[in-house]
Amino acid sequence: MLNLLDIISREMKLRNYSPKTIDAYARVIKDIYSFYHRPPRDLSEEDIKNYLYNKQKQKLSSQTIALFANALNFLYTQIYKRAGYNKLRHPKQSHRLPVILSREEIKSIINSTSNLKHRLLLATTYAAGLRVSEVVRLLARDIDLGDLTIVVRQGKGRRDRLTVISESLASDIRQIIAGKAASDYLFVSERGGRLTEASAQKIFYQALRRANVKKPATFHSLRHSFATHLLENGVDVRYVQELLGHQNIRTTQIYTHITNPAIRNIKSPLD
Repeated sequence: MLNLLDIISREMKLRNYSPKTIDAYARVIKDIYSFYHRPPRDLSEEDIKNYLYNKQKQKLSSQTIALFANALNFLYTQIYKRAGYNKLRHPKQSHRLPVILSREEIKSIINSTSNLKHRLLLATTYAAGLRVSEVVRLLARDIDLGDLTIVVRQGKGRRDRLTVISESLASDIRQIIAGKAASDYLFVSERGGRLTEASAQKIFYQALRRANVKKPATFHSLRHSFATHLLENGVDVRYVQELLGHQNIRTTQIYTHITNPAIRNIKSPLD
């Protein structure tokens, strides 16, 4: 089993898969081995389908089931190269509108903490439209306060991109960068090294509670809100796509449904 995982890891690294995806695929392979107590090579197509069906019965999200399917398809087509293997089809994904925080709610969340580092972490995430994995990996050299831009290095899909930062954060950023080397992390933990994603999410949830915001928001809601507020400000959707680093414009267009003025201007018949 360990040899198989090593082979999968090597093949995925050669194809430039992200470490997070490699870890996720490895967990799926370990799980199907534990489920049947047999090497995956010995499983029939029916065994594989029954395994995936069992996962669906556990009420896992369609995105999670799609990950399981992708991992197994990679194993049987790219590693085992099984002849006649019929790829597992992805389940139909559910389409849920993202949770969007208002500008006032964003300000309340950011201002609810007196810790400069925590406040700047949340503000930078919103101001630049970052993922949690991206903000905790920012280096001092990634911030250009002259141009008010941030270089996001090796974001999702292993691509670099350029995004914006607010001038209102410049003073605090200078303060937190002071004394750092160019290669130092912008946000460090108390024990040294970069702040973890789990710690960043904990900071957000604590701020959310202190701000008394009742929406079921997550750290990612800061990024959703960034995109929505830019569109509300009249920024072209293609520029928003570029700032977010979306490969497909359709991913960005979900925010146009939220900001649709035609819907917002409709009054309920009860009014």
